[in-house]
Amino acid sequence: MSDNLSFILQDIEKVAFEQRPIPQISDDDVLIEVKKTGPYYTSLAIVHFLVDGRIGDFIVKSPMVLGHESAGIISKIGQNVKHLKVGDRVAIEPAATCRKCEVCKAGRYELCANIVAAAAPPHDGTLGRYYRVPADFAYPLPEGVSFEDGAMMEPLSVAVHSVSNLGGFKANQSIVIFGCGPVGLLCMAVAKALGAARIIAVDIVPARLEFAKQYAATDTFSPPKPKDGESRPNYSRRNAAIMKEQLGIADQGKGGIDLVLDASVQTALFVTKAGGTFVQVGMGPPNININIGMVVAKEITIKGSFRYGPGDYPLAIDLVSRGKVDLKPLVTHRFVFNDAIVAFQATRKGKSEDGKGVIKAMISGPDFPADAA
Repeated sequence: MSDNLSFILQDIEKVAFEQRPIPQISDDDVLIEVKKTGPYYTSLAIVHFLVDGRIGDFIVKSPMVLGHESAGIISKIGQNVKHLKVGDRVAIEPAATCRKCEVCKAGRYELCANIVAAAAPPHDGTLGRYYRVPADFAYPLPEGVSFEDGAMMEPLSVAVHSVSNLGGFKANQSIVIFGCGPVGLLCMAVAKALGAARIIAVDIVPARLEFAKQYAATDTFSPPKPKDGESRPNYSRRNAAIMKEQLGIADQGKGGIDLVLDASVQTALFVTKAGGTFVQVGMGPPNININIGMVVAKEITIKGSFRYGPGDYPLAIDLVSRGKVDLKPLVTHRFVFNDAIVAFQATRKGKSEDGKGVIKAMISGPDFPADAA
């Protein structure tokens, strides 16, 4: 194909389809014809660009191609690329790093200050016909792993990074995950694949808790509503106490919670056992009050999780290819490329026009059928 039809965010709440130049590749790059892209979860990322024009410190100042969870087929390779060939099916790790700075050399390239991340302003994303990426950021998809699975490797790698890499989660440990959106569900799936003894899903939406229990969770919890005039710290303490009583959670030992993810931080710290770990996955509220005395007394480790790093994509692909993680139940909606705005709107609202709840939507590349996996 000689065109590069792309889905562009022109301004807040203003999108359009435009032709963009086909990216030119260097000797170490590959050009990928994108086949599937997943719009990211409403509360965390790209939909914020559509509605607010920003997420955190990333501000859209000029028109930008959206999309960063994608998979496709190698269309062209640079002359130094030996491990891939034209026609290979690949998942795209959409964040190329400088490879020269201190953090890159230390093996934590997700922290690179010079990272070129898809759909992170000012860099264009993957929702076009073609996307260029360094060859070592294109991962071959094993037989039986679909393009949709390949697109889901991006959020699955976020889960792998949070649970396995930063959380250090091991077999027979217990985990609590606040939020049963796509990333939360994938964190549950990773914990299950790693041999979790207990996976507790927390959400305020009953249907999400029901799905989480069917998918990977061993237990669920629905937090109570705050009382009139109740402060956030007091609510968090009460919420944690109810949760621990209902689910038999201990402060120490085997009945305790080793790892807590993506939470109302105050509640999380009350629930985390002595010596346990809390990981904040993605962007949360910018300013939070915590009981630092409790953190000290319990020697809780607090970490932030941003994107994914070395080894996360290969582990994600391996878990799916070996049947340890099943991504197919999460894809609830599929859209042709020309309906990309409808996909983003459904993701934003959490349901499609027919009222069906959205867990994960998929947008096909230009001229690629929506029902083709």
